[in-house]
Order: sequence, then structure tokens, then C-alpha cells
Amino acid sequence: MKKKLKLIFLFFVFANLTYAQGESGAVNWMSFKEAQEKNIKQAKPFLIDIYTDWCGWCKHMMKTTYSNPGLAKYINTNFYPIKFDAETKDTIEYDGKTYKPTSPQPKTPHELALKFLGNKLSYPSTIFVGNNLEFNLLTQGYLDEKKIEPLLIFMVENVYKACPYQDFETQFNKAFIDTLYIKKEVKTYSLNEALTLQKTQPKKLLINIYSGFCNSCRVMSRTTFTDTLVADYINNYFYLVNFDAESNDTVLFNTEKFYKQPVNGYPLNTFAMKITKGNLSFPSVVVLDEKLITIDVLNSYQHPKYLKPILMFFADDSYKTKKWVDFYQDYQNKNK
Repeated sequence: MKKKLKLIFLFFVFANLTYAQGESGAVNWMSFKEAQEKNIKQAKPFLIDIYTDWCGWCKHMMKTTYSNPGLAKYINTNFYPIKFDAETKDTIEYDGKTYKPTSPQPKTPHELALKFLGNKLSYPSTIFVGNNLEFNLLTQGYLDEKKIEPLLIFMVENVYKACPYQDFETQFNKAFIDTLYIKKEVKTYSLNEALTLQKTQPKKLLINIYSGFCNSCRVMSRTTFTDTLVADYINNYFYLVNFDAESNDTVLFNTEKFYKQPVNGYPLNTFAMKITKGNLSFPSVVVLDEKLITIDVLNSYQHPKYLKPILMFFADDSYKTKKWVDFYQDYQNKNK
């Protein structure tokens, strides 16, 4: 499979509890050296908490956010968490370079703190690092559970490869927090319903593959397809099918039967593997043509703003005559 499956769960149920875990919270903090050594054996994103001894909000974040049992468990499982004193007098090696204190005097920033924060020396600050230390996302200020949840999901589920954080955060809030969010009605079908309709009213199929442990799947299912940018387009040109990759159902597709069985040690319905051509990750959106042949597999979270031109590219068969880069350039020129 394209990337290793991980069991990851939402942790909202812990948001209103009171904790008493001490100054380090419940997170298993490690040094830069330990995190980088572990990352060589098994790659995970880094969560770097940048603090100072005199910072009250830093201490408060440890006693609240990082003492949340569910949230701490999620961080310990999916990140290499690093607690970094921005005024330490230690020499630190990070990403092949050596960083030292700028002065022996107290309350002076470390070179690595300056690398991460520049002239904005604000504490607490949190750096999320992914893609073999090549991608950095900086957030500054106190983060409570609700503020940090979308950041964690953004990194763990590789949403950062598909869209900017601000776009994902907006959709996340619509999915779980914004009770006034108005959805556009979009028609969804079971796979059997779509296949039956296909015989008399041929359309392309749009198959949204999700799983119960994928949080960005929930965000996408609740907001992307129901967005005003794409909902009418989907209704007019596609049959939208939501398919649970963990489904226990027997699926009959093109005279072939598919069942739930272990795939790389995890139980999945093999239909999901079939239509993604063995290239399954979560979430995935598969585009099938009128003959039920897979045209393309979108192996990441899809924001409606970026999904719309993709749908247009396939809906009018432009993919048969144009390269995507040329089509997208034309699309951007028309929508300036």
C-alpha cells in the first residue's frame, strides 16, 4: 500500500476534563537526538514544543493540553514529540547542522530557536515537522485541545501535501464545530445503486473510499462533496459512492467478487484495493469512466477549491485530449 495504515481516532471526548499530570504533561517527550535516531528507523512527523522556564502559558499548556490522556496518547503514537527550551545552553545537532547558545547570559535565545522562530520569539510556540524534516508548520501561542486537534490530523494524515493548513482548518471547523454551516445537497448512491443506474443512464463514478480510523476522511465526507463549489457538478456528471474500506459486505463488480480479508496485516475489503489498482491510502477518491474502468486515483484529502478543476477535467473527457498541467493552466487563466 502507498503508506502504512495507522489506527488514529478523534479525541474530542477529553476536551472538558481536568488534568494533573505535572510540568511535562502526559506526553513522552524526547531529545532532538533521540527523535532523529528513531526517525531513521521509522519516519514520523515531529512535534516540537518551544518553551522557556519563565513562560507561564508554556506551563499551563503542559498542565492542560498535553495532560489530556487521549490527546497525549495520539501524540505519543503518531509523533516524535520534542520539548525544547529556547534558552538552553546545550549544543544541539539538528538536520545535519550544529546549533549553539548565542550567549552565556540567561534569557538569551538559542541558535535553533532563532532558526525556528526568526525574530518572532513568542512562547509557547509549536513546530510541526514532516516529510523528512523538509516541511515545517509554525504555530505560536497557547493551543488548547480544539486548536491543536486539526493541526495534529493535518500532519499525521499528510493533508499538508494536498492543501494549506488554513484551508483544512476551515473545513475541519465546518465538519465538527460550526453548527451554522449550510451544506449543499448532493446525491450519494450505494455501489449497487450506481452500477444499476449505470446500465441505463451512463455516468462516470466518483468513489469516495474512507475508513473509520481516518479523521480527514470525515472532514472530506462532511464538507468537500457538499460544498457549493462542487455539489451541483457532482450531481450532474457523476454518481457519488461512499465506500467503507472496512466493509464486511461481499462486493460484486465486473463479474468479480470481493471480500473483507487481511491486506498487509489489516482487514480491508479487497474491492478498495481493486479500484485503486493496489495504491490505496486514506482518504482516496477514485474516478471510473462509463465502462467502469479506473481513470485516476486521488490519494489524498481533497479540498473543494482544488477538487473542482479535477472534476471538470474528467467530466468533459478533457483528460483524453489534454495534459493535466495544460488544462489546469487554462482553468486558472479563466478564473483569475
